[in-house]
Amino acid sequence: MARKLQRGKLIIASHNPGKVREIDALLAPYGVEVVSAAELGLDEPVEDGATFEANAELKAHAAAQAAGLPALADDSGLAVDALGGAPGIHSARWAGPDKDFAAAMAEVEEKIKGQDNRRAHFVCVLAMAWPDRHLESFSGAVHGHLEWPPRGERGFGYDPVFVPDGHDITFGEMDPDKKHTISHRAVAFRQLVAACFPTSG
Repeated sequence: MARKLQRGKLIIASHNPGKVREIDALLAPYGVEVVSAAELGLDEPVEDGATFEANAELKAHAAAQAAGLPALADDSGLAVDALGGAPGIHSARWAGPDKDFAAAMAEVEEKIKGQDNRRAHFVCVLAMAWPDRHLESFSGAVHGHLEWPPRGERGFGYDPVFVPDGHDITFGEMDPDKKHTISHRAVAFRQLVAACFPTSG
C-alpha cells in the first residue's frame, strides 16, 4: 500500500521555475506547504539515469536526504516519433545551459522538416521520496503533434509547438487551468493524489 503524505512541508525537487509553478498549482487544493529545491539552496543532482523514472527518483531522493523532508520530483520531456523518441530524457539538455527552448524547438523542427509524421508525446514521471528512502513513482503521457512556428507565451519548454490530441491550440496558447486537466503532469499527478494524499481534495 502506498504511503500517505502528511500535511506539512513538501519540497519540489526542481530548479525549473515553470515546472515549480505548475506543480505548485496542482498541489494548491491539498493543504501542502510547498518549497522548491532552489529556494532551499539545494544542489541539482547529476541526472545520469537512463529513463525518466530513474532521473525523477534520484532527484527526489537527493532532495529528501538533503533537507530531511518529503520531496516530489518530476522528470519529463518531449518524445518525437520521427526522431525515435528524442529528445526524450535529454529534452532539457537540448536547450543548453542557458535553457534556450526557442533554440531547442528550432532544432526539433530542423530535424523533422519535410517529414509527414509530426506525432509526438510528452512524458512525465513523478517520484515522491521520504527521508527514510521510501519512494513512490507515477507516470503520465499526453499525445499530440508538433506545429511550426511556435505559438503562445504560456507554459514553458516545448509547449508552444505541441498541440494535444482533440485540440487545435498549443500548450503555449492554452489557459493554464485547462492544461492542468489534460497534461502529462496532470495524468501522473492524479495517480499520485489517489495513492499518497489522505483525501482526494
